[in-house]
Amino acid sequence: MSVTQAAPPLDIDVMGPEAISDPQGYLAGLRAHHPVFWDVRYRSWLITSYRHVAAALRDERFSSDRIEPYIRKKLSGPDTDPLVRQAFDVLSGWMVFKEEPAHTRLRRLCNQAFTPQSITKLRARVESLCTELLNAVPTTGEFELIEKVAAPLPSIVIAEMLGVPVSDRADFERWTAQVSPLVSTGLDDPTRYGSVAKGMDSLVKYFSGLIERYRQEPADNLITALVRANEDNDALSEAELMATCTLMLFGGHETTANFIANGVLALLRHPDQLALVREDKIDIKAALEEFMRYDGPGKTVVRVAREDFEFEGVSIKAGQRVFLILSVANRDPEAFEDPDKLRLDRPQTRHVGFGFGTHFCLGAPLARLEAGVAIPRIVKRFPALKLAPGPLKWLPFLGTRGMRELRLIAG
Repeated sequence: MSVTQAAPPLDIDVMGPEAISDPQGYLAGLRAHHPVFWDVRYRSWLITSYRHVAAALRDERFSSDRIEPYIRKKLSGPDTDPLVRQAFDVLSGWMVFKEEPAHTRLRRLCNQAFTPQSITKLRARVESLCTELLNAVPTTGEFELIEKVAAPLPSIVIAEMLGVPVSDRADFERWTAQVSPLVSTGLDDPTRYGSVAKGMDSLVKYFSGLIERYRQEPADNLITALVRANEDNDALSEAELMATCTLMLFGGHETTANFIANGVLALLRHPDQLALVREDKIDIKAALEEFMRYDGPGKTVVRVAREDFEFEGVSIKAGQRVFLILSVANRDPEAFEDPDKLRLDRPQTRHVGFGFGTHFCLGAPLARLEAGVAIPRIVKRFPALKLAPGPLKWLPFLGTRGMRELRLIAG
C-alpha cells in the first residue's frame, strides 16, 4: 500500500498559497519522509502521517488546553484590551480546549441537551429547508453554492436549535462572521483582534439576554436544555453556558457548510462517484465518511506539549505547539488504499476527520444529518451541474478547509 513520495524541500510554509489550495499534495512528501517535523517558520511541530496523528490524538501528553496558556502569556498585562481578553476567555471555556476531568464533565452535561433523539427529530426540518433553498436557485445559469445552500442550511438549523428569533438572524450572522477567523486559525496576529473582539462582545451580550429569556420562559430549544442540564446537583455555570452556546454556534455552522461544499466539489471531480449518488447506488452513511476522509472541513487541530517527552524518535519540549494535520493524515497511503481517489464504497476505515476518543466531535451526528441530506439533493437537483470557469478560492486558514465561494453552473 506504500507509495514513494519525493523528499520535500524543508523550507515549507503551511500557510503559503500551495498549502492552502492543496494541503494533501503539498505536504505528502513531508508525511512520507518527516512525519514528525519541527517547523522553524512557525516554531511548531507538524505531524502529518495517519499513524502519528492518531497516536497523538490519544496521547494525554498532547494537551488540548492551548487557550489558557496563551491568555497567561499574552493577555494578562495591564495594557490588554478587555474585549480581546473577553473573546479568549469565552474560547477558553469551550470543551474542546478542556482537559480531564473538566472535559468529561462538560460533555456529560451537554449530552443531556444534544441527544441523538433531538438530532433525529430534525430530519424533516432539514429536508424541507434544503428543498426550500434549492427551489430558490434557478435551474440554469451560474450560482454560488455556499451562499445559496451550503451556508444558510446549517446556519438556520443551528439558529433554530438555539432559539434565535428570525428577526435577529442578520445580526447573528454578522457577529459570527467577525469571530470566525479566531475560531479557524487561532489568530497569532494581534493586529487582527479588534474586529474579532467586537464580534464576540456582541455575541456575549446577545446570548446573555437569550439565556436569561429562556431561563424565565423555557422553550423547546438547546439553550433551555442547557440551562436545565443537571447531574448530581452539578449544572453549567453562566460562563460555561456562554462558552457552550458559542461552541455549538460555530461547530454547527461553518464546519458543516464546508463539509457540504467540499463534498459537492469532490463529486464534480469524480464523475463516476457522482453518478453513483445520483442513481442511489451508494450507502449515504458510508459516503459521508469518505467525504470527510477525502477532503473534510477540519484541516488541522492544535495541541500543546504538557511536558518534555520523546515521541516517535523526536524530543518534544513542554509548551511547544503541535499541529496535527488531519487532512494530510487522511490521505496517507499507509492507512488507505488509493488515498487520493474518492471511493464512496470504500470499506469502513477510521479517518481522523472527527477526531478520536474523548474529543470526538460532539456535533458529528448533526453534521452527518445535514450533509447527508444536502449533498445528494444538490447533485440530483441539477443533472448538468458543473464547475464554473476560474480558480477555486480557498480560505487562508490553518484549522479550516473551506472555500470562500464555490461557483457552479446549474445547466
